[in-house]
Amino acid sequence: MKPVIVSGIQPSGELHIGNYLGMLRQAVELQNSGHYTCIYSIVDYHAMTGLLPAKERAAQTLDLAIDMLAAGIDPKKSILFVQSHVPEHTNLAWILGTITSMGDLQRMTAYKEKVAEGKTPNVGLFTYPVLMAADILLYKAEAVPVGDDQRQHIELAREIVRKFNSAFGKTFKEPRTITAKAERIMSLDNPEKKMSKSIPSGCLFLHDSADEMRKKVMSATTDSFSGIGYDPEKRPGISNLVLIYSEFTGLTPQEVVKKYADIGYADFKRELAEVIINALAPLQKERRALLKKKSEILRALQAGAKKAQKIATQTMEEVRAKVGLV
Repeated sequence: MKPVIVSGIQPSGELHIGNYLGMLRQAVELQNSGHYTCIYSIVDYHAMTGLLPAKERAAQTLDLAIDMLAAGIDPKKSILFVQSHVPEHTNLAWILGTITSMGDLQRMTAYKEKVAEGKTPNVGLFTYPVLMAADILLYKAEAVPVGDDQRQHIELAREIVRKFNSAFGKTFKEPRTITAKAERIMSLDNPEKKMSKSIPSGCLFLHDSADEMRKKVMSATTDSFSGIGYDPEKRPGISNLVLIYSEFTGLTPQEVVKKYADIGYADFKRELAEVIINALAPLQKERRALLKKKSEILRALQAGAKKAQKIATQTMEEVRAKVGLV
């Protein structure tokens, strides 16, 4: 049996190039490698830590499915489904929550950062890492593709595995992390912060028009140095742009710097914008086609949920027996 890869993405607004480079592109590569059983979920329960009108939430879930399919996720090669369509996720989360300490959850950096940003400190946000652990362990995943901000959650999942196996017998594997090549794409107008939907002016969305992308790239923060360079600590602005160019072309940051050694910031930005526009054009074209096939997409998600539930049911039967639920 192939090793299982599990990854989830929240339906919480438009995706940007950080999401694409950090998760989507890698998910497609892992799927197409043929080496793994890839299970990808749209984690709508996680997205519920923020209030949203029902129609908007449903629309965002479908939009995310379209983006994932447009990027190359293939339901024939991967299991693609919506988290809430497989109730075993929350069933397992409750059980795992009973062996997770408050202290462990209070130490989660992501929780503290979100509260500091003004997000309501609800129970769902606090216990988010437990549900994430359930998302992973339900399929006995061996590896999870993550960005830098999710590493601590994976470590907690590993700790939960150790506690469960110690208390109830060997059941789960400790999942390892697969690190994205582009771990942190930063905001275009504030390169000290990660690119985020909450700062639209510094964010290149996958749905942006060519003109919108050009405008945002041309307005991106650089620095007062002369010449293109790559030094994320001393020159975060231009280094972020060089990294983006690198990720979309396959050149190393050093090769990008060498290529544009004699070119000013404005010309470099113009060429960078065209690189991004051309790279995302096939995805945008496929997205437009998929928008006309929403009923087919819903059927594909339902079929994916059936496949996922078959695995999830087997795991829960084992867990129920281990913990003594009759």
